[in-house]
Amino acid sequence: MKIEKPDVRPNNPQFSSGPCAKPSTWTLDALSNAALGRSHRAKIGKDKLLKAIESTREILKIPENYKIGILPASDTGAVEAAMWSILGERPVDMCSWESFGAGWVTDVVKQLKLDNVTHHVADYGKLPELTNINFDNDVVFTWNGTTSGVKVPNGDFIPENRKGLTICDATSAAFAQDLPWDKLDVTTFSWQKVLGGEAAHGMLILSPNAIKRLESYTPPWPLPKIFRLTKGGKLIDGIFKGATINTPSMLAVEDYLFALDWAKKQGGKDGLIAKADANLNIISNFVDDNDWIGFFS
Repeated sequence: MKIEKPDVRPNNPQFSSGPCAKPSTWTLDALSNAALGRSHRAKIGKDKLLKAIESTREILKIPENYKIGILPASDTGAVEAAMWSILGERPVDMCSWESFGAGWVTDVVKQLKLDNVTHHVADYGKLPELTNINFDNDVVFTWNGTTSGVKVPNGDFIPENRKGLTICDATSAAFAQDLPWDKLDVTTFSWQKVLGGEAAHGMLILSPNAIKRLESYTPPWPLPKIFRLTKGGKLIDGIFKGATINTPSMLAVEDYLFALDWAKKQGGKDGLIAKADANLNIISNFVDDNDWIGFFS
């Protein structure tokens, strides 16, 4: 069978490495002010990295007493840095209903080899019973399952007076869902999954309770350099001011800054959530009008 080249191209064929579409106004000119040919530790580089952090805070309405850092290795690096640095102080409840959540379970059970682990699992298309999660323990979960399309309904299932920490992989939820920061102690996402940014950089957002754990607990296993968030029992504050652990791509940083500026012009977090909901509504209407297709979840 001969495969013909399609006659119709997408209206916007510009996709990031995520893959999410680039902002509609994106062109290569968006990268023209990138801090290239200079160390990322020069003032111009530090200023751009700090701007990426503070613009993220502004758009997502992250509290001022939360720390935001840029880490290597995308969302995976951010989640694993958190788990390697924080887990082990108390039992852990792991939640999975798609492949990324299952991957974090593998990390905790087979790599960190923690003993006191409770696994809350559901088949693709479903959620486990969230009321069974013990928040006296540390809890690891994905907000929105990238590969299953299943998300938690809101943060109501997380108690305010919990004893453990919540570690939330929000890489498919940030900028599209209303994340309740008072319920999240560690939150991660990657640039390519949210605003059509480029790969290799992850965001790590820490609550005051997460910072307190990091400064009071030392895990019994060795920590690779890219996972080390503390030194001498204190948070390495520079990580959360743009002094990244390893060398970032200033080209990718410029691309993220453009996406953040575009996000502000869409009305910030509220405007982006409305855009995501409107897109879902288009698909919902299509499903309602066609009996041959349905939602997986």
